[in-house]
Amino acid sequence: MASDSDPHFKEIKACVFDAYGTLFDVHSAIRHGGEELGDKADEVSELWRQKQLEYTWLRSLMGAHTDFWQVTADSLDFALSATGANSAGLHQRLMDLYLTLDAYPEVEGILRGLKSAGLATAILSNGSPRMLSAAVESAGLQPALDLVLSVEDVGIYKPDSRVYQLAVDRLDLSRESICFLSSNGWDARGAAYFGFSVAWVNRFRREPDRLPGELGATISTLADLPPLLGIG
Repeated sequence: MASDSDPHFKEIKACVFDAYGTLFDVHSAIRHGGEELGDKADEVSELWRQKQLEYTWLRSLMGAHTDFWQVTADSLDFALSATGANSAGLHQRLMDLYLTLDAYPEVEGILRGLKSAGLATAILSNGSPRMLSAAVESAGLQPALDLVLSVEDVGIYKPDSRVYQLAVDRLDLSRESICFLSSNGWDARGAAYFGFSVAWVNRFRREPDRLPGELGATISTLADLPPLLGIG
């Protein structure tokens, strides 16, 4: 690793990425298939995402796990019904599009650059294996990833420590040598509290969460990552 890397990221051997909102644009499904929603499109998309996250946390607390595909379907059903836009055909179309979400423009190049620099790359996501496989394939990211890890291996959602431990175990690395990146502030904090070196990808200029876990850095997009690591 180059000597001019950020002090928080000097001994990094792997970069582990959240998927939804970090690598993949969760709002692209409605952008591509929600024309009939008209001026309700943004409201539906935001509510869909909000409920999707809430349901993962609530199911974890309830001990009522189901996979992320079902959570995504349930939260979309809520969002469409709450906005008066419920339609079986629309629901199915948007769910199908969720399997082929757009990757953010910088993602593929950054992942390839990390691998070229000798770093391992992985996804660690709430997504089910089927969802993640479809998204990675659609975006053409397979060659740039060493591992794609799903919470289904432990049966609980982030920010439970068992999820983050998956990356430690599968990569066979210490917590401190893993750089974790997420656009979700709560996920970034959870990973930092676990012991990862964390860069919060604050794509949406959110207010920082008041939660335990010290962030190593806050960046705007993944294009800001290589300088942190002393690459390029």
